[in-house]
Amino acid sequence: MKNPSIVADKLAISLSFLCTLHCLAMPLMLILLPSLAALHLDNEAFHLWMVAAVLPTSIYALTMGCKKHKRYYLLAIGAAGLSLLVLAVMLGESVLGERGEKIFTAVGSVLIATGHFLNYRLCRQSQNCDTHERCTDH
Repeated sequence: MKNPSIVADKLAISLSFLCTLHCLAMPLMLILLPSLAALHLDNEAFHLWMVAAVLPTSIYALTMGCKKHKRYYLLAIGAAGLSLLVLAVMLGESVLGERGEKIFTAVGSVLIATGHFLNYRLCRQSQNCDTHERCTDH
């Protein structure tokens, strides 16, 4: 059976990518395909749902991974990314402006994806090692 932490890392990376894609590509897609406007994908509800999905997934995966490989700086990377996503949703365009909201979302998503990618690699390495000490020494 696959390690749940590794599955959660992959899910969190995918969700972060989807959030960034939505934030950056949706305006262009709405111009090119006006019928997408009927789907109401450009509203704040999408951001709320994405943050609601990313928060528990990221917290679980990074916490479980760090317990395994003891690289706690990954929690800081993930927490910084999650904080930016939450701030983008809480403050929104009214405070940050459209550009600021997109920057917070994009940077937050990249930080989250980076933390999860590194966590995923370290978890995979520790699964392939004979002893736990050998994995945490490098």
